[in-house]
Order: sequence, then structure tokens, then C-alpha cells
Amino acid sequence: MALTTPLPSTVGFDLDMTLIDSRPGIHACYLALAERTGTYIDADLAVSRLGPPLEDELVNWYPVERVEETADLYREMYPAYAITPTPALPGAREAIAAVREGGGRAIVVTAKYEPNAKLHLAHLGIEPDAVIGGLWAERKALALREHEAAVYVGDHVGDVRGARTAGALSVAVASGPCDTTELREAGADVVLTALTEFPRWFSDHRTAAPTVYPSDN
Repeated sequence: MALTTPLPSTVGFDLDMTLIDSRPGIHACYLALAERTGTYIDADLAVSRLGPPLEDELVNWYPVERVEETADLYREMYPAYAITPTPALPGAREAIAAVREGGGRAIVVTAKYEPNAKLHLAHLGIEPDAVIGGLWAERKALALREHEAAVYVGDHVGDVRGARTAGALSVAVASGPCDTTELREAGADVVLTALTEFPRWFSDHRTAAPTVYPSDN
């Protein structure tokens, strides 16, 4: 007799440019930070390359020795400038719902400062089962493994690396700074043009043939 194993049911999602379009809010916060610190920041350029940790962007505008304190100030200012202007991306709520309707858990694993990530989700009425912040690229695997995520959905090549490090299926969405070619070349297992395609893909994925193991008998 053969035994079948159902597909694992935890799905991880990135936040910025995967579930939310954080560009308007981050743009506003960068302008406010520039005014507060008296330092020029090209906010248009900064929001065109979202994904890596905040400090990786700030080092382009501030001396290295000021980056840590400036990052702390940015995070402190962030709720006042970035939460309200930031919308959910099309398909975000439906993607979370698809996982839930399939009996699974949806978690968010992001490089963003965790309290601010939670503020975004609460403002938009999106309620994942867990939110883990402060993790980028390969380090995202720490949370993905802890929560036994079988799939990780993200918009950046760093998200692909995180999924692959965790041994999760990498589903890449071309809604951020990386195009479909970059995502495929980074090793994404699946590339979607938009998150609106996720529910159909997830349904097909769940109904695919389960892994079959021979029994001891």
C-alpha cells in the first residue's frame, strides 16, 4: 500500500511590493527625513530599488557613521508619514484568502522593521497568521524554516535566495524592481506577472499529484 503526503500548507509572503505598494509612503518619509536631517535624498531613486534593508539605502546619502542613528530616526518617523499613503497591491487580500481557504497558514517575512510592517497590515485590514520583520535575503530562511513554509512569495531576487535557502518553492512576482528575466535567472521556480495570478496558481499547485512513498508493507 502506498502512503500519500499532502502538500505542506504554510505560505510565506514578502511585504513591500509583494503585498503592499509602499512607494508613496516611503517616498514621503524619505523627503521628511531629508528635511529633518538637512541631507539630500533622491526619494524617486530610492523607491525604485526597494527590497534590501533600510541601511543599504541610507549609506548612499549619509556617512557610514551616521547610518545607524539615521535609520532609527527614519523608523521613528515612519508611522506618521508612510502608513496612510500605502495601498495594498491588487490581489493581496485574495492571495492571503486563497491560502486560508486551502486550509493553510499565511505568514509575512520582510526586511522591514517589524512594528512598522504590522502597522501597514493592520491599517489595510490584512491579517496574516504571523509577521516576522528584520530579515533579508538568505536570512529570511530562518523564519521560513521555523514556520515550515513550503512556499515563499516575493518580488525581489533576494526573496528568491531566501526561499531557496529555506528549501521552499520560490514564487516570484514581477511587481517590484526586478523583472521576470531577473527573477527567473535568480532561480525562481514560478514567476507571476502579478499577485492576482496567485490564487489560480495556488489552487493548481495544491491539487497537483501528492508525493507518494512506498509503505513498509
